[in-house]
Parts: sequence; C-alpha cells; structure tokens
Amino acid sequence: MGEAKRRKETGAPPPRKPKDRKPLYAGLGVIVLVLVAVAVFFLAASPDPSSDELPVAAPNADPFPAQLDRYGISVGDSDAPVVVREFADYECPACARFADASERLKEEYVESGKVRFVYFDLPLQQHDNAVPAAHAARCAGDQGAYWEMHDELFDMQTEWSGSGNPADTFSRYANDLGLDERRFRRCMDTDLHIDDIEESRRVAMQLRVTSTPTVLVDNVRLTRPGWGQLSAVVERELND
Repeated sequence: MGEAKRRKETGAPPPRKPKDRKPLYAGLGVIVLVLVAVAVFFLAASPDPSSDELPVAAPNADPFPAQLDRYGISVGDSDAPVVVREFADYECPACARFADASERLKEEYVESGKVRFVYFDLPLQQHDNAVPAAHAARCAGDQGAYWEMHDELFDMQTEWSGSGNPADTFSRYANDLGLDERRFRRCMDTDLHIDDIEESRRVAMQLRVTSTPTVLVDNVRLTRPGWGQLSAVVERELND
C-alpha cells in the first residue's frame, strides 16, 4: 500500500517536514558580524581627550623609569614631549591587531616629533615562536630594517605562528626586505640577541607587566589598547 493511500485510509496525518534552519543560522551570523563591527568601532573611535572615561595615572604614580627604555627599541625624537611604550609578543593576536594603531601613531605623531615610541619584547611562555620572532626583528634591525620586519611579522602572523621551523619563513621575509640573508640567518642561528630579548622581558617583570599588549602613554596604562583610546590619551598628554 502506498504511503499516501495508507494515510487516507487510516486518517494518519502526513509526516512533518523538517524545519529549514538556514534562516536561523543566517540570522545568527548577521548578529555576530554586527557585534564584531560594534567592538571594532569602539576600539577605533577616538573619545574626546577631555573625557572622564579615559584612563589616568594611578594616584601618586611615579614617572616611567626612562633609563629602562634602552632595553626596548625606540623610534622618534629623544626629546618628544610624550612617550608611548608597548610591551608585546609577536605571536599574540591582540598585539597584531594593535600593530595598526602603532603604525598610525608613528605616521601621525612620531614623524612630527610629538611622540617617541618604544617597543619592548615580552614573549609569553605559551607561544613557542614568540622568541624566534623577536629575534628576527632584532636581526633585521642590525641591517637597519627593524620596523619593517616588525610590521611584516605582525602582518603575516598567521603564516608563521604555528610553524615548526619559523626561521625559514623569517629568512624569506628578510630576503623580501632586501636584507643580506646569509648575515640575517647567521644572526638567527647564533641567538645573537637572546640576551637583549631577556633583558626586555625582565623590564616587564620589574614593572609587573604580565599581559600583552600592555600600552603606556607616559605613565598612563591604556585599558582598551586601540587607536581610539591611544590617540585620545596622547592628545590629552600633549595638551597638559
């Protein structure tokens, strides 16, 4: 007996068709995209420099010990009125996102002499390739291309972060930047800058900095590292 004839004779209702969940999934996807867009907006939007919502230095906070800057990599006028310091890990995804803000900082404030920027290496133990990446940047720096390699490492983070042999990838970046690849590789193979990286890490420990990215504008620690809060606090410090 056919299924339709059986239902007609027995009075059984037709089987329910499974619900199409595609509209539900599509709706959820749209909600997620909206939430991401909102988060990006709040990180990028610049508050008013006079806003009470901006972070301030802790009461009776001492100035940042400027003598420690020699353990980081600095760019900008040594007499700039404001100093921005970042403690970061090249394998940290949040640090890669902040890299866009630091690049914009260099273009809009460092080049004009208003800000000096200091980058401190703080490779985290859970990131196997963080130390080799920090080493790659410093080895490129020996050939005058520290910031170019810094930017490349963050731009291409997903390519090398899970690699079992990141040195080959870093050598390719060095070659793309026009560096002497043999000199670069020798620097990497001999761990030439391992002590410098460790000194930078010790600075972070001394200051009780444990997370990345940690960004300080003079002695004010950002609570939402991103261009919006960064630029607003810089403007406030310049106007004080």
